[in-house]
Amino acid sequence: MLRRLLVLPAVAAVLAASACAPADNTDTEAAPSASAANCAKDKLPVKTAGKLTIATDTPAFEPWFKGDDPGNGEGFEGAVAYAVAERLGFAEDEVVWTKVGFEQSYAPGDKDFDFDINQISITPERQKAVTFSDGYYTVAQGVVTLGDGKFAGATTKEQLKDAKIGVQVGTTSLTAVQEQLRPATQPSVFNTQIDVVNALKNGQVDAVVVDLPTAFYVTAAQIEGSKIVGQLAASGEDEQFGLLLEKGNPLVTCLNQAIGELKSGGKLQQITDQWLSDAAGAPVLK
Repeated sequence: MLRRLLVLPAVAAVLAASACAPADNTDTEAAPSASAANCAKDKLPVKTAGKLTIATDTPAFEPWFKGDDPGNGEGFEGAVAYAVAERLGFAEDEVVWTKVGFEQSYAPGDKDFDFDINQISITPERQKAVTFSDGYYTVAQGVVTLGDGKFAGATTKEQLKDAKIGVQVGTTSLTAVQEQLRPATQPSVFNTQIDVVNALKNGQVDAVVVDLPTAFYVTAAQIEGSKIVGQLAASGEDEQFGLLLEKGNPLVTCLNQAIGELKSGGKLQQITDQWLSDAAGAPVLK
């Protein structure tokens, strides 16, 4: 998925066509190593002295944010944003939020924010116009069924062995089905995400596998009464979301340091578990 899919249905099909493709996450510019000295709060190259300006789109959808209010620090990306801010030395009241449309965020040119957090996938094409931090989320795959479906109560991968699985051709979702679920029968492969959704609606398949952000969209807007049974663990080699900055912004070195500390200290995993597993009802299938 090259962006979040919780968008207006009119554009969902267009976005889905580019969804789930593996991305080359290697930035074209190697960021210098950060140090405690040059990452001191008063040394940071921020837009407004003493403030950290963070951008995201509007509306701010769940489970990425909560209550369409990025400033409350709830939801996965809301929590990540404030955890990064804290690592950089900013208190909650020193964080300023600004609204920036998704496509506008990675357009070339100057930015009026320090970084944007908006389920933005790191891609080589976007890296030509903007700078990305290290990934803060590796996109997992979600398993969706009808709420009253035969496999709606599955809690393990083994319990999905006999399910008829629908998946889109040429996606990381298909790879995950083949390598992790290994169903007894070959998955039904469809050309588009809409075809996958319709197959579940029409009873052609028991379950579908799509990337987790798309799974949230499917259950919220595409199939009434559907549910996310669970998610498959990300491999670490798939699509990643990164914090987006103005091209060449040296702040990226300190953002990378903050993200690294959140990973090594377990805080990032804790946030992921809380907002993309527990609160979102998408436990990892064992």
